[in-house]
Amino acid sequence: MDGVILHEKLRSKHPTMIIAFAGWPDAAEAATRAVRYLVRKLPAQKIAEIDSEDYYDFTLTRPQSRMNKKKERIIKWPTNEFYSYVPENDPDNGILLYVGTEPNLKWRTFSKTIMEVANSAGVELILCLGALLDAVPHTRQIKITGRASSSELNQKAQWFGIKNSAYQGPTGIHSAFAQLCDDQNMPHANIWSHCPHYVQSSPNPVASHALLQRLKSFVDLDIDFNELTLAGKAFSEEITKAIDKQPDVKSYVSNLEAQFDQTPDPDTEIPAGHDMVSEIENFLKSQSSGSDPS
Repeated sequence: MDGVILHEKLRSKHPTMIIAFAGWPDAAEAATRAVRYLVRKLPAQKIAEIDSEDYYDFTLTRPQSRMNKKKERIIKWPTNEFYSYVPENDPDNGILLYVGTEPNLKWRTFSKTIMEVANSAGVELILCLGALLDAVPHTRQIKITGRASSSELNQKAQWFGIKNSAYQGPTGIHSAFAQLCDDQNMPHANIWSHCPHYVQSSPNPVASHALLQRLKSFVDLDIDFNELTLAGKAFSEEITKAIDKQPDVKSYVSNLEAQFDQTPDPDTEIPAGHDMVSEIENFLKSQSSGSDPS
């Protein structure tokens, strides 16, 4: 597998794979934080990564300079990491997890590299998590949409409250990878959370929690979500506190609530209200976010 750095050889079968990409398809970091929460709580072990050299324009996706524990300066490159979770009582029912960064270059080659790792692990179903910004209120249940590769998976998704997406427009690495899954007859499903666009600057644990709850429709996960529940409650209270200080924003959110309540799956759009976004973001930046659940 060209470009893949192996840290540990897989010795068990992993029928299910869960993936998320940072960047454009990860509004409020909801998807990547959901998968990282799984990595930490299962727990899962890092088994491989993709070398970032061939897939990024580092003037667009810039590496980060960091100080390590020894006070030495290091460079943190875009990461694309694979993790393995193998239940002790069911070693042939492992879960392969992937957390990466949407590449700037060679999407099809990049997708094939991920698929090679999936095939080597015996993956039979791939579940891709994503998040997008939408005109939805933070005071209502997170809207979840998605797409599955078969009518059977689509029906299962709809049973658990995942609306089928009819989106058309600019796309991300999710779509390129989904196309490859279709070409190789790999069953797959995309699950997207819709995050309130007016609080886009902060990680959204409510959206991460909603993704993981829907994920349980497809995968048997014995995970304690208490940390995400508490973080989500604190997050919602913080947003409400910010909005209460801004009458115009509060009125705007009330309009979103009215539309959401009247049309549970609205096709119409409410104006973005960009003039209100910065006011909320500035308030949130001044607040202490507390502990990070992911």
